[in-house]
Amino acid sequence: MSVVSASDLSLTFETNDGPVHALSDVNLSIEAGDFVSFIGPSGCGKTTFLRVIADLEQPTGGEITVNCVSPEEARLKRAYGYVFQAAGLYPWRTIGGNIRLPLEIMGISKAEQADRVSRVLELVELAGFEKKFPWQLSGGMQQRASIARALAFDADLLLMDEPFGALDEIVRDHLNEQLLALWARTEKTICFVTHSIPEAVYLSTKIVVMSPRPGRIIDVIDSPLPKERLLDIRESAEFLEVAARVREGLRAGHSYED
Repeated sequence: MSVVSASDLSLTFETNDGPVHALSDVNLSIEAGDFVSFIGPSGCGKTTFLRVIADLEQPTGGEITVNCVSPEEARLKRAYGYVFQAAGLYPWRTIGGNIRLPLEIMGISKAEQADRVSRVLELVELAGFEKKFPWQLSGGMQQRASIARALAFDADLLLMDEPFGALDEIVRDHLNEQLLALWARTEKTICFVTHSIPEAVYLSTKIVVMSPRPGRIIDVIDSPLPKERLLDIRESAEFLEVAARVREGLRAGHSYED
């Protein structure tokens, strides 16, 4: 089943300096259980496409469905969790309090809130940190708490906008491993924005390569790598072959713009 389906999708922002074509003729189908990474240069529309899925931006052309309904209906049904580039945790609330906040707004019972908080903290390996405050956690732990908050909705779709971009390489590698393990346990569909070729290839079942503005899809690569992957797979011939294809797509996209 297609979780996300886009057909001839376009989005143009009207500005004082004239129109900005953020997305142009995007055609893409994301199936249940896929881990899809979007990669391309800054300004290519990766985040914009994620925001269209989340009903945070409205397309100006074409069609898109999320779980076979409009993005607005999917949002109202709370069909997705969203993880932003920054953890966005309130410093005056504990980690548990941050995770509970959207559940409180949704009117979920306190017993159910407690159960969900406990469960998602276990999933992201933060059990025992519920009463800590964000400033008591490292940057990587804060991002895991942010992921836990998104998982608390218990939606089948997880949208992740470059969540590890500000972290150092060692922490990033560790979180990549943890995210793959989390994906395997939950079987969620994940849309993941990144600027990193190794990250995109390591994490994904499908890699969407995008061109500079106006954002077009240059290539969609179905990964030949096994679902269970250790970090050392990045030294394999298969990994390097996929990475080379991503790199070629990014170069072709720049040539297209010229």
